[in-house]
Amino acid sequence: MKSWIDYWDSDHPIYVSDRHKQRHAAAVGRDILRQVHVDDAIVLDHGCGEALYAEAVAAGCRRLILCEAAPAVRERLAARTTGHAAIEVIGAEAVAGLEDASLDLVVANSLVQYLTRAELSGLLDLWRGKLKPGGSLVVADVIPPDVRPLTDALALLKFGWQGGFLGAALLGLARTAVSDYRNVRATLGFSTYAEAELVALLGAHGFEGRRLRPNFGHNQARMTFRAAVAA
Repeated sequence: MKSWIDYWDSDHPIYVSDRHKQRHAAAVGRDILRQVHVDDAIVLDHGCGEALYAEAVAAGCRRLILCEAAPAVRERLAARTTGHAAIEVIGAEAVAGLEDASLDLVVANSLVQYLTRAELSGLLDLWRGKLKPGGSLVVADVIPPDVRPLTDALALLKFGWQGGFLGAALLGLARTAVSDYRNVRATLGFSTYAEAELVALLGAHGFEGRRLRPNFGHNQARMTFRAAVAA
């Protein structure tokens, strides 16, 4: 596995069942819509994955730009949303070509753990330039350094119990334990941030940020931050 993009473009065991995938997407879509605070918003969802929530989020804003770096995932997403006037699907390199000061909201959910600090720093500068005055950045599902795999596993089991897929969650955890995910994670690297560290990084790149609760999705051991361009 050469990169995290290759991993996400492959057949991976992250979702334990279709119900898990659907429930997760519904929760993330709900959480994104809660961050849309202006009428007729233009929203960039950077690192969106399959974005099964896209149609629901697009109904709550004027334009939804879905950015996904994994080619096969992006192609399937574009095919699924073809004909939806409010949705545009782009690759990661196309974000730089968006009009400056054109976005009301940038969302990066479950993305920063797959980026180096230098890559995240570059994106923070890019996003700042694309946001309108008064626009906001939301960085969600950030993993603190002290969160262990057991914590994530227990959060998944709780989500499975609440969502009606506990059996699949148990089987999924067993499959993950014998999959190459841990080796891939160790080889490619996995970024974690303490709360104060992430707030300071936002500040170093021209944002005024603070932690929001609850976190996006089901795992409340992870963190969400909302930031505005500093005056």
